[in-house]
Amino acid sequence: MDEEYDVIVLGTGLKECILSGLLSVDGLKVLHMDRNDYYGGESTSLNLNQLWKRFRGDDKPPAQLGASRDYNIDMNPKFIMANGNLVRVLIHTDVTKYLSFKAVDGSHVFNKGKVHKVPSNDMEALKSPLMGLFEKRRARKFFIYVQNYRESVPKTHEGMDLTRVTTRELIAKYGLDDNTVDFIGHALALHRDDHYLSEPALDTVKRMKLYAESLARFQGGSPYIYPLYGLGELPQAFARLSAVYGGTYMLNKPECKVEFDADGKVVGVTSEGETAKCKKLVCDPSYLPGKVRKVGKVARAIAIMSHPIPNTDNSHSVQIILPQKQLGRKSDMYLFCCSYTHNVAPKGKFIAFVSSEAETDQPAIELKPGIDLLGPVDEIFFDIYDRYEPVNEPTLDNCFISMSYDATTHFESTVDDVLNMYTLITGKVIDLSVDLSAASAAEE
Repeated sequence: MDEEYDVIVLGTGLKECILSGLLSVDGLKVLHMDRNDYYGGESTSLNLNQLWKRFRGDDKPPAQLGASRDYNIDMNPKFIMANGNLVRVLIHTDVTKYLSFKAVDGSHVFNKGKVHKVPSNDMEALKSPLMGLFEKRRARKFFIYVQNYRESVPKTHEGMDLTRVTTRELIAKYGLDDNTVDFIGHALALHRDDHYLSEPALDTVKRMKLYAESLARFQGGSPYIYPLYGLGELPQAFARLSAVYGGTYMLNKPECKVEFDADGKVVGVTSEGETAKCKKLVCDPSYLPGKVRKVGKVARAIAIMSHPIPNTDNSHSVQIILPQKQLGRKSDMYLFCCSYTHNVAPKGKFIAFVSSEAETDQPAIELKPGIDLLGPVDEIFFDIYDRYEPVNEPTLDNCFISMSYDATTHFESTVDDVLNMYTLITGKVIDLSVDLSAASAAEE
């Protein structure tokens, strides 16, 4: 181990594994270590026995749930936007050859006490029970504006500079009511709270376009895809990529003490009496607790069920977003469901997650609006974990720390963190203008 590396990566969470892969492809000499004996860190995937051990100690799972090995329960489940940046990173790095994806059946939103399919274009807006007749017409006009909008073609802007006009001002032009704004902002543009209304509208329009383009890609019921056997496959696929380009992997390395010089710059990592030197360090917050601060908590419920979520058109995989305003909360609640059709559970079994930014210390009570949508459950587990973000200055210490996973059940914010970190580490912006059709073979 006593060698020098360009970068040492600590932790095999998805963010760390993507960065390790990208940096290896760039020709950097990378050493990747983890204190655990498994891949995935906080985003690992558990079988049934591991899930029981984590939440129920020495109890054994009931036999009627089926074989432990047939379960792949992701601890941070997130759907992947079919045209989003994670797919672009997968294609850019050719990691698609290690993975198989399947489209997700449904994308729904909670509105006025009911679950509705999310309308994503002008035609769906006209059919949606979310809006009355006149509101449908107004929404259709807004959707057409968004569909036609091209940043580089001024005549599609209709006289508005979306880098200056706020989302609230843009929406006011079309006279949309609060109810419509709620599902557009949270279920289509995937904003996590309502701050976006006072920010420039360009970001929201781009997010809406991404949703519609992703939906069109598979002609399915949602814009999302998910790997067969769950997300646990992703960190390992990027680990393989890193190894192909000369990266070195070491699991089950205890302690992993980060070493600094007199100026506070990172110089290496010591484990089991050996020190590997490095110029830069990438890690998750747990490896450098003195350089991060707690910014919140995530509350979640994990349920095993024998049926799809009611009112989702019998979807075997689905996301439901419960916007904050509908629940009188400060942030949204997310419902994720996947099943045996994605090989994450035995035949006839469904795995559901309800998650949100915790506003209390009682997840069972706080998550009730989401849990109530599930119908009968075979088993349910509750969990709460702290969320951290870095407070260090990477230009001074050469340490690049990822942010903890948020409560969302989609990947867009996760990938943004990875791409920002890549630019900080290398000084380059990764070119993601890739040929998206290159992934189609794996996704059929």
